[in-house]
Amino acid sequence: QVQLQESGPGLVKPSQTLSLTCTISSDSITTLNYYWMAYYWSWLRQPPGKGLEWMGAIGYSGSTYYSPSLKSRISISRDTSKNQFTVYLSSVTPEDTAVYYCATSLRLIRDVRSLTDFTAWGQGTQVTVSS
Repeated sequence: QVQLQESGPGLVKPSQTLSLTCTISSDSITTLNYYWMAYYWSWLRQPPGKGLEWMGAIGYSGSTYYSPSLKSRISISRDTSKNQFTVYLSSVTPEDTAVYYCATSLRLIRDVRSLTDFTAWGQGTQVTVSS
C-alpha cells in the first residue's frame, strides 16, 4: 500500500501560479516501484459547496492527461527519484479556491464520483486564492 501527502501554499494571489506537490510513501520499495510502473497519478479538487473535479493525471509512462476546462493552465510533472508529482496551475482566480487532492489509480479515471474511486489518496490541502 502507498500513502500520499499533498504540500504547498495555502494562500495564492490572483494571477499567480499555484504549485502543489504530492509525496508518495510506502513501507516497501518494491511496492513503490510497482506503483510508479503501473499506476496513474491524479490531481483533483473540490471547491466550496461543489463536487469533486478531476484536474489531470500523469501516467506510468510519463504521459499527461488534462481536463479540457483546465488544459490551457495546467501542467503535471513527476520526479520518481523523490517519489513526488507536482501540479502547476497558472493564472489562478478566486474560482480556483478549493481543497486539492492527489490520488492514484490503476486505470485513468476522468469521471470522478468519489475519492473512493481511487486506490489511495491524500488528506487534501486547502488552497485559497485571494489578494
